[in-house]
Amino acid sequence: MEILRTPDDRFAQLPGYAFAPHYVELGGELRMHYLDEGPRDGALVLCLHGEPSWSYLYRKMIPGLVGAGLRVIAPDLVGFGRSDKPVAREVYTYQQHVDWMAGFVDQLGLRDLTLFCQDWGGLIGLRLVAEDAPRFARVVASNTFLPTGDQPPPTAFFTWRSFAQTVAELPVGRIVAGGCARPLAPDVIAAYDAPYPDERYKAGARQFPLLVPAHPDDPASPANRAAWTQLRQYTRPFLTAFGDTDPITRGADLLLQVAIPGAEGQPHVTIERAGHFVQEDAGEQLAGIVADFVARTR
Repeated sequence: MEILRTPDDRFAQLPGYAFAPHYVELGGELRMHYLDEGPRDGALVLCLHGEPSWSYLYRKMIPGLVGAGLRVIAPDLVGFGRSDKPVAREVYTYQQHVDWMAGFVDQLGLRDLTLFCQDWGGLIGLRLVAEDAPRFARVVASNTFLPTGDQPPPTAFFTWRSFAQTVAELPVGRIVAGGCARPLAPDVIAAYDAPYPDERYKAGARQFPLLVPAHPDDPASPANRAAWTQLRQYTRPFLTAFGDTDPITRGADLLLQVAIPGAEGQPHVTIERAGHFVQEDAGEQLAGIVADFVARTR
């Protein structure tokens, strides 16, 4: 397997991202990067990013979470950020991403976790919750869902998927900026581009839109249906915190609230003037929501 590794100097002096890198080896050949901030004995918050972002997305949330005494683990998915990037697109399957993240969590021995998941962070993270529920003390879902393909995604999703497959150069930073309700500074847009010196580094980002189950016979549909069977029995605290201007996941928060028992009676939040990348638009507010949720449900 041909693997690319982004040079370290691409991550020097990124605005707001002065965090020490940490790494684990997966399967003896892939290196996964993660952030590990806060007190060693603090309650653990696992922050999972989505497409086409990376752990840079959590730079606004981390200080508030750490300030509340929490320990934050924020990995870069394989193919993103400072993690290794296989070149062949067929390496990236939905199940493989779930397996990689399960291996990461197991290797670090993470338990009693608060999961914060957004976009593909939820497609992966909610599978982990369903398949290893005792590991997760609570969940905060933000602008995400767990699709089975039994209901078609919104038109906006198919427009995005077509764009990601046909554009000559995938403009990662501009994509993130386009998914925000508030403008991003040029140096922040450039920071989202930092992990990808050229198009060969973007195989994961290109492939992800094709992996979302969009029809009932998608390869990932049976596993996601099985996951829903378990999530409908998940009674631990489950909170939704969605941005109010996201055309991709609009309404998914209500579906999660109805389907998952642990969501009943929780103070679910709709964040105003926040788009798909709600961590960019309202990161500090989100950190407060998560910290309060952990404190209230411990």
